[in-house]
Amino acid sequence: MTPLRTLAAALAATLTLAAPLAAENTIAIKVTDPYARASSPMAKSGAVFMIILNQSQADDRLIAASAPVAERVELHTHIEDSNGVMRMIEVEDGFSVPSGGEHALKRGGDHVMLMGLTESLDDGESFPLTLVFEQAGEIVIDVPVDLTRTPEHGSMHN
Repeated sequence: MTPLRTLAAALAATLTLAAPLAAENTIAIKVTDPYARASSPMAKSGAVFMIILNQSQADDRLIAASAPVAERVELHTHIEDSNGVMRMIEVEDGFSVPSGGEHALKRGGDHVMLMGLTESLDDGESFPLTLVFEQAGEIVIDVPVDLTRTPEHGSMHN
């Protein structure tokens, strides 16, 4: 075997062995139990909740979201102010999703806020939501609208 063929064979073997390792380290984000709510049919805002699972070996972070049903989409959480009043604020740094872990977006906590709704969120309908992660990039999910769900209904995480 010529030195060039030996080098090519060694390179091919290295790439073949490295491929499973590279696949093992790819970001694997899974979203479960997404749903949206609006406070009324005439509401100008709504919220989206879900469980984000990070099935990879690398930490990730949800940094942005967008949806055709809203003029603006932000990542929000609730905090208690100095007077003991809960306020909703934007989380500009996004939500961390640890390797092998999950992050729950739930009522009364972290959530995706839909602001300036361009159409009503009708019970039983759905819409696409694009989630943007630092590592995994963009993931588009279908979000059903469920106006009857209570925090205890439909998910052990909510």
